[in-house]
Amino acid sequence: MDNVYVSGSILSADFACLGRVVKELCSAGVDFVHVDVMDGHFVPNLTIGPMVVSAIKSSSTVPLDVHLMMSRPSILLDSFIKAGSNRITLHAEIEEDVRSLLMQLKEKGVDTGLCLKPATPAETIIPFLDLLDQVLVMTVEPGFGGQPFRYELIDKIQEVKRLIQGKKIQIEVDGGLNDKTAPNCVKAGADILVAGNYILKSSDWHQAIMLLKGQQ
Repeated sequence: MDNVYVSGSILSADFACLGRVVKELCSAGVDFVHVDVMDGHFVPNLTIGPMVVSAIKSSSTVPLDVHLMMSRPSILLDSFIKAGSNRITLHAEIEEDVRSLLMQLKEKGVDTGLCLKPATPAETIIPFLDLLDQVLVMTVEPGFGGQPFRYELIDKIQEVKRLIQGKKIQIEVDGGLNDKTAPNCVKAGADILVAGNYILKSSDWHQAIMLLKGQQ
């Protein structure tokens, strides 16, 4: 895939005006709106649930890219689907039946993703390749925004690229991405770049997005 896409994360946005932030991200040129869902158990932070996804859906003109950092996503999976999630990414490290959950998403017409924490081997994706639209490689430890990019994980992006072997599976990268770190990920095989702080703290959101895409 030659195009580089940007998924604008709302994790570090002002939660008092999420609808406005989502509209502005869309106007600035993001290809997805990235929604980080944290349950306070799988990761040591607590963010938003299906009701907020439903509330921001009408503000977005691009697909909602929902990342479930949950120990038991099965409890709320249907709710996130009904809320309007276009793509839902689960974690490979959960104790639930990942394959069954991915199949459930496929049956409901939702794009599927599988996320790997920094310590999780790339090979973990192999049993699920037939069900995936996306592999999300974390280049920071999930749970909090604003962490520095871990350069040693570029090799993992390359390994995931090798494992998907030309299948129509996108590689998404999340964690510490900016105009300096993004080109390394794209060169390694990334298709989608998740960025929150870098865009939201920029004085020109459109320019920041174009820089991530390598178009400036």
